[in-house]
Parts: sequence; structure tokens; C-alpha cells
Amino acid sequence: MKTKIPKLDTSKILQVRLKETQYYQEEFLKKQIVLHHTVSNGNAKSVMSWWASTPTRVGTAFIIDRVGVIHQCFSSKHWAHHLGTKAKNNKQLNTESIGIELCSWGALKRSPLQSSVQAKFTSSTGAIVSQDEVAELEKPFRGSIYYQKYTEKQLKALQILVNYLCETYNIPKNYNADMWEYSRMAMNGNPGIYTHVSFRKDKSDCFPQVELIKKIQDLKKK
Repeated sequence: MKTKIPKLDTSKILQVRLKETQYYQEEFLKKQIVLHHTVSNGNAKSVMSWWASTPTRVGTAFIIDRVGVIHQCFSSKHWAHHLGTKAKNNKQLNTESIGIELCSWGALKRSPLQSSVQAKFTSSTGAIVSQDEVAELEKPFRGSIYYQKYTEKQLKALQILVNYLCETYNIPKNYNADMWEYSRMAMNGNPGIYTHVSFRKDKSDCFPQVELIKKIQDLKKK
């Protein structure tokens, strides 16, 4: 069954551009899309403020907040460092990929409350996450079985954006099952959709949420 994916309304993308000193205005052929999560709250502007406070040109072209608003930090034709690999081709991988951040705390810690059967879930910074926002995995992923869920609005916006970018830059829409592990295909620069964990063994963004996997799989059914 084919899935109808709405066209991206570019007029609804919130333009919150980084300063020109925070990314590179160089155009390269784009071959990969890399999904990240921010390890922060739902405020996309706070993520950009942190990037802007560093001397290095670190960032992604897009950030999607928890209500599904797409924030654009710079043109997808341009680039900034977002992978941070130690490989010799690190710069090439960064120049040829488009990074997308999803606002999420990522991995969570669970601690039972003393007077309740309910558990308390906290981020790496101690922020409390509501239990209805927690995804519990069947087995640990990069050291944790609890993660803050990506919201349905986020995932819908992500699917529309990724579909648009794949069609704009002729990037394959195939779902790569190895995108949840360190991937030689990703590191070799093979075209496709990946996650940060595809490039780094020490990262956990993004995690394999069932709804995220379905959104990527449905790209090919369009």
C-alpha cells in the first residue's frame, strides 16, 4: 500500500539562521541525510544559541522541535560539522551530508519513587520526563532501554522534510536496517538515510523508535 506524503510547504519553515561565521557557505553534492537528537528540551532556539556560543562551526541545517516546527539554520546546500568522527574522510562526510536534529532528551534514567509504584525518569542533566513520553525498548540500545519518545508531530514533519530533501538531491529513500549500528556503508559515504550512531560508536542518536522506523520505511512506498 502506497503512503501519500504531503509536499513540504517551505513557507512554514521557521528561518532562524546561524551567523555566517558558524557554518561554511560552500556547496557540495549531497549524498546522505543524517538524523540526530539534541539531548535537550524542546526549545530549538536554545540549541542554536549553544552552537553560536562555540568557536567551532558545529550545527545542522535543520532542527525539528517537539510540536513539529522545522527550524532552518542554514541552507541545505551548505555545511557545518555535525558528525565528529575521527576518520580521515570526516570533512568529506560532513560536507556531503545534511544533518537534521530532533529535539529530545534521548537516553533516560529510571529511578522508582519511594512511596509510589510509578517510576521517575530523568535526562542526563536531571530534567524530569513525564512517563507518557518514555519509550521502553525490549533490549538496551547504546546502554539504555529508556528514551524520550520523538513526538508524532516531530516525526510527521521529519518524514515530509526527508522526502523533500531526498527528491531535491536524488538521495535514495531506502530504509537501511544497519542505520542503528556503526555502519561501513555510512562511513564509506554511500548515499542514503542514516543516524549519528551510523558514524559513531559512542553516540545514541537517534534511537530505534518504532514510529520513526515506520516513517522512514514509508518513504519508499510513496
